[in-house]
Amino acid sequence: MALGSGYDAQDCAVARALEVVGERWTMLIIRDCFLGVRRFSDLQAHLDISKAVLTDRLNRLVEQGVLERDGDRGHQEYLLTKAGRALAPVLATLSYWGRTYGNPDERPTRQLVHSCGAELDANGRCGPCDVTPRVAEMISRPDPNRPSRRNDFVTRQLAGDHRLLDPIRP
Repeated sequence: MALGSGYDAQDCAVARALEVVGERWTMLIIRDCFLGVRRFSDLQAHLDISKAVLTDRLNRLVEQGVLERDGDRGHQEYLLTKAGRALAPVLATLSYWGRTYGNPDERPTRQLVHSCGAELDANGRCGPCDVTPRVAEMISRPDPNRPSRRNDFVTRQLAGDHRLLDPIRP
């Protein structure tokens, strides 16, 4: 039996969310937007994604209200909307889960930490401060014991701590 191509018949909020963010590459694009990657060329190089797939995913995220385009056609950037920024706790939880359960070969990872320096827990909360930080208070930190094996522009810009949503620019 072939799998259906969508979740339209599902009467469930999780299914509706997956209609927007459940396609392959989509959460990685959103992750990069949180990291401040805004330009098409930087997204493509950092994700190793084809132009056609990236174009399709970006168009869909704009249509769904997760991203918005900013600038003219030649210098267009993609920015997270309020709906996109609301995915921050989801991203934090996925990041925690990936480091804890999805990293059997000890590949390089990044941690999400609160501006106080404490790592966010499995629920995207800062234990010492007892808060779920706002996106502007979240910092992406590379694991100093496992440096990245990549050398693209975005990876080089993320070699140290980087506050989420701060743009990555040349």
